Amino acid sequence: MRTTVLVIGGGATGVGVARDLALRGVDVTLVERGALAGGTTGRSHGVLHSGARYAEADPDDAAACLAENRVLREVASGCLRETGGYFLQLDGDDPDYFERKRAACADLGMETTTLDGDAFRARVPEASPAVERALAVPDAVVSPSRLVVANALDAREAGATIHTHAPVESMRVADGRVRAVAVGGTVGTTVEADAVVNAAGPWAERCAALAGVSVPMRPTRGAMVAVENPGVDAVLNRCRPPADGDIVVPTPGAAVLGTTSVAVDDPDDFERSDAAVDRIVDECAAMCPAVAGMPTVRTYWGVRPLYAPDESGRDGRAISRGFALLDHEAEGAAGLVTVVGGKLTTYRRMAEATADLLCDRLAVDAPCRTAERPLPGSDDPERLDTALDAFDVDAPAG
Repeated sequence: MRTTVLVIGGGATGVGVARDLALRGVDVTLVERGALAGGTTGRSHGVLHSGARYAEADPDDAAACLAENRVLREVASGCLRETGGYFLQLDGDDPDYFERKRAACADLGMETTTLDGDAFRARVPEASPAVERALAVPDAVVSPSRLVVANALDAREAGATIHTHAPVESMRVADGRVRAVAVGGTVGTTVEADAVVNAAGPWAERCAALAGVSVPMRPTRGAMVAVENPGVDAVLNRCRPPADGDIVVPTPGAAVLGTTSVAVDDPDDFERSDAAVDRIVDECAAMCPAVAGMPTVRTYWGVRPLYAPDESGRDGRAISRGFALLDHEAEGAAGLVTVVGGKLTTYRRMAEATADLLCDRLAVDAPCRTAERPLPGSDDPERLDTALDAFDVDAPAG
C-alpha cells in the first residue's frame, strides 16, 4: 500500500491530523489498532476547557485552551453543549487561591463572574451549602465520540482513508529514514509513506521505539465515575490545586465525576481500584452532595499521554498539559514525527501544527482551513450519531 502520509492513532489528534492534511490535498491514510476514540479521547471527562483550570500554574497552556475553546464553539457546535462552568471555593478552601485564579483568568482576557454562595446556589440548587464563592468561567462540554466522528467524516470526504483494528507491527528504517510500516489486522500489509505521524497517545513511546527513537512518556491513569445526574447542568470544578475528585461534568443522562492521577508503567495494564472510585465520589460530593446517593451508570479509566523528557521525578499533576511536536530526523528516523501531550480541547491546534510541519517537509503550499471550516454536523448533530454506526467508535465518555 502506498500513501503520502500515514497517521498512526485514531483519537481526536490523529483524526484531526488526517482531516487537516486531507483538506490541504495531501494523500493520507490513518490506522488505529482498535476503534476510533478507543484510547484517551474516549475516556476523558469531556470538558471543553476555558483555560481557567491551568490559568495560574501554566498560563501558556491556559491561553491555548481559551483560544481553542473559542474556535471550537464556532466550528464544532454539533459536538458541544454550552453548559458554562464554575470554580467553587468551599468552606475551608484557601481564599487566596481563589483570588490567584481569578486574577490569572483576567490576565488571559477571560470574562469571569464572581458569585457568593447564595447567588451560586440559586443557579445550581444541587450545590453544597459549603460553597462560599463561585467563579463563573466559559467551560463547556464536548462529546468525544461526536468530535472524532465529525473529523473522520470530513477527512474521508476530503479523500483520507481510515482503517480501524489495524495495529502497527513494525517499522522499516533504512539510510536514516522510515521507509515502510507493517500494519496488521484489517490492513494486513506493508504501507510505504513519505511521512509517518505518531499520534498514538500514551502508546507513543512504544510506537516511536519501533523506529529506534525515544519519546519519553509518563502516562498517568485517571478514573471517571458516571452517575445518574441529580440535576447539575454546569461543569463544577473545586477551586484548589488539582487533586482527586475535583470536577463534576454534566452529560446527557449522567454526571461524570473525576478524576485521579497515578503514574502507570503500562497503558494497557494497570490497577483499577475500587478505593479510587469511592474517593472520587466522596470528594465530588463535597461540591454536590446529591451525587453520593445516585446510582452508578458506568465507571471507566483513561490514561493521559503526558510527555515528560525531564520530569520523571515529578508528580503527574505537575507535568505540563501542553503538547510536544517532535521531528525525529536528527535521531536517524527522517519522515517520522510524533505529536504527544495536550488535551482534547487543543486537539485541532495540535493537528494544525503537525500538518504545518509535514506540509513544509513535503513542499505542499496549502493553508490550514480547520479554524474556519465547520465540522460536519454543526447544523445537524443527529447526523453524527447516525455516523457512529458507520465508523467503529469506542467512547464511554459519550
